[in-house]
Amino acid sequence: MATTTTTKLPKPKKKFAASYDAKTVEEGWYEWWNSQGLFRSSSADFLTAHNGSKAAKKQPFTMITPPPNVTGSLHIGHALTFSIQDAIVRWKRMNGYDVKWIPGTDHAGIGTQSVVEKMIMKERGLTRHDMGREAFVKEIWKWKEKYGNHILHQMRRMGASLDWDSEFFTMDKDRYEAVENAFMRLHNDGLIYRDTRLVNWCCALETVISDIEVDYKDVAGRTLISLPGRSKPVEFGVLHDFSYKVVDPQVDGIQELTVSTTRIETMLGDCAVAIHPNDDRYKSLHGKSVYHPILKKEIPIVCDEQLVDMEFGTGVVKITPAHDPNDYACARRHQLPIESIFDKLGKLNTNCGLPELVGQDRFEVRDTIIQKLNELGSYKGRNDKHVMRIAVCSRSGDVIEPLLQPQWYIKCKELAAVSKKQVENRQMKIVPEQFVQDWYRWLDNIQDWCISRQLWWGHEIPAYQVKIHGNLQPNQGEMWVVGSDKIKANIRAVELLEKEGYPQNTSFELIKDDDVLDTWFSSGLLPLSALGWKGRQGESMPTRYPIQVMETGFDILFFWVARMAMLANHFSDHQIPFETIFLHGMVRDAQGRKMSKSLGNVIDPLHVIEGISLQDMKDNLLHTNLPEKEIGTSTRNLEKEFPNGIPPCGTDSLRFALVQYTQQSRQINLDISNVVQTSHFCNKLWNLFKFGLPRLQQPDVDLTLRDVDLGSTSLVNRYILSRMANTIEACQRGFEASRLFESTDALRRFIVEDVCDVYVEFSKSALNRSDLDAQEKNATLRILHACMDTSLRLAHPFMPFVTEVSKRHPNKQTNTRFLPVSIGTIPTHEIDPAKPFQRAFLDGGIVAQPDTVLVLLR
Repeated sequence: MATTTTTKLPKPKKKFAASYDAKTVEEGWYEWWNSQGLFRSSSADFLTAHNGSKAAKKQPFTMITPPPNVTGSLHIGHALTFSIQDAIVRWKRMNGYDVKWIPGTDHAGIGTQSVVEKMIMKERGLTRHDMGREAFVKEIWKWKEKYGNHILHQMRRMGASLDWDSEFFTMDKDRYEAVENAFMRLHNDGLIYRDTRLVNWCCALETVISDIEVDYKDVAGRTLISLPGRSKPVEFGVLHDFSYKVVDPQVDGIQELTVSTTRIETMLGDCAVAIHPNDDRYKSLHGKSVYHPILKKEIPIVCDEQLVDMEFGTGVVKITPAHDPNDYACARRHQLPIESIFDKLGKLNTNCGLPELVGQDRFEVRDTIIQKLNELGSYKGRNDKHVMRIAVCSRSGDVIEPLLQPQWYIKCKELAAVSKKQVENRQMKIVPEQFVQDWYRWLDNIQDWCISRQLWWGHEIPAYQVKIHGNLQPNQGEMWVVGSDKIKANIRAVELLEKEGYPQNTSFELIKDDDVLDTWFSSGLLPLSALGWKGRQGESMPTRYPIQVMETGFDILFFWVARMAMLANHFSDHQIPFETIFLHGMVRDAQGRKMSKSLGNVIDPLHVIEGISLQDMKDNLLHTNLPEKEIGTSTRNLEKEFPNGIPPCGTDSLRFALVQYTQQSRQINLDISNVVQTSHFCNKLWNLFKFGLPRLQQPDVDLTLRDVDLGSTSLVNRYILSRMANTIEACQRGFEASRLFESTDALRRFIVEDVCDVYVEFSKSALNRSDLDAQEKNATLRILHACMDTSLRLAHPFMPFVTEVSKRHPNKQTNTRFLPVSIGTIPTHEIDPAKPFQRAFLDGGIVAQPDTVLVLLR
């Protein structure tokens, strides 16, 4: 969104009200800031217009905000991110940096497609297949416009001072070109390849999903779980036993092997059974086979010490390699056949070996298989108290099916090694340092990255399969080429066929890949693409590359930050993408529970800022895609957690409270009552200015602190100046060390305990004393002004609204133009360190006497 720089637009007209009201204080300011171009990468326009001189060239500071998904509204976790990042960029502006903070939103492929599909089913009773791809994608674009705009409104309401001229969407024209070119270059560099492997498959969404999109449900015995698209719940937590008869057993030897499984439906895909090579019970069975009880075929007995635990159950394991990752690894070790018995919908296919069962659902066929085993005398019973963990798709709620599917992959080993070395060499810094070992562990154990998704919403993969006509067969399986369009792909196909030795003029056709790219691939390019990089061959790096600080939640350190590092390193010839990776914790509710709609504990930051009644919170649930049962559960939780709703706290209170929580580095247990208490702190700051301004606006008041004679002024004056100096230093250290909570702690203590509780009380007495000379009274006023001005400027990065309103009420006698705090400067001591006494003052020795000061006040 472009901004208009004009000095004619009036500033919000605010009188300094008798009491603090967040709504009144915050109204109008953001629009004015933005209209003046104060959030652009340079505030030179504003300074030139107001001061008549050009601003000096500044050191650049660049950040990108983690783009929120357009799946819905921002939640309180996003509010934490914006609170931290906006504090950083405002602090940097006030320290003289040329700040560019880039906003954006993410198309969130699987998440957005899933939520729109649920909405259309709920409202119209249609699936995406009923609508067709083109019509369905149009509906997603409508959703994106609605919720994307709402997200941008929430960002502004949070006071985020973003450079809106640089706004991006991960599927806009420039980002689309960058993604397409990046894929083709990685493919041409030999880093992208196609392979058939076991993946996390969601049958409800008909796509592979990433590990971060897998949730887990723990059950401690027989449990019925409702799954999408099913009229009856599905049974879990049950262990079934059945046996395989040994082929040609010894007369007095073992006649059958019994196995236990929670997924008896997969036994139709068993290709072997495994025993431990050191298990004395089964030494005689090495190299032998068993009969599959239903399929009536022999399958081998293999020895595998990695898969089999001799102490668990019978010490025998069934091998279903196409539907279990551990079995898959075992099959690869022993060159066993790997055939999937389920299709993409989770229904039995022809590989199951029983034509009468083809097309039956994976869970519904269980009873049929148990019945057949019973009839054969092979079913041995069940255990209803089995403890197990179930992998579930976070988007659909369906149980994950490990499935063999051809997908596109990126080779990650070499890319990861570069990113690891950059942290080891301190080229990139990770804070807090506790996450450095996580970085090393993930990159050391990285697997190739599956980047294709079977969705309709996302970046289409610029790849084409080459299908040869006639009897000629590809020399090595499928052949694929890449190209931004079919014409370019056709040229590459001709070159490939010639290279592979096919006759000239071999007839072929190109079939476009229907899949789209993993959302993390496009967001992984943002250190480059958000700065305008298009991914073209030979293109130079953006002038603002690298990014100075990458601030985000620690939970996506691997899924996003590491992948950004790997991709950006490759395309920048190993130039670091970030100087610092700054991580914060995950926001949970006051009880430490993960926030979810079904629990009713997801908090919209606007509800905290503006307040909301319990009834409105419950009514909002009716406009979600939650099932009726979950709406009931969520409603009860809301009644328990927020019996009186949420009172209006204002943006400043929410921001300050959230930043204070960051001392909890991994898990932030948010209690709304703490935000309410912070609104009382805002009121304290307001009252400070309400007390001080009338006194500072008197005629002939000189507010210059430098002329105060520290040697002769009172102990209280020296005390508060010393505390002020130490607070400035503490705030600076907090920002420099990426420990912003230390800055907020120091600031809060200074304003409440030192200024309001001590110095204001002293000032009231001193300014009313008839026996106090004019010089000392003037010193008190100067120091009071310094306390107020310092408090205002130190607080501004965290609380931009209340501080800007207060700043707008300067000494009437100064006759100076209004200059926003946003582009002001961080306060310094205004003390001459060359003078011995003042140097001692800066050392903070006077702070050792707070009790003496309080005694004097009494």
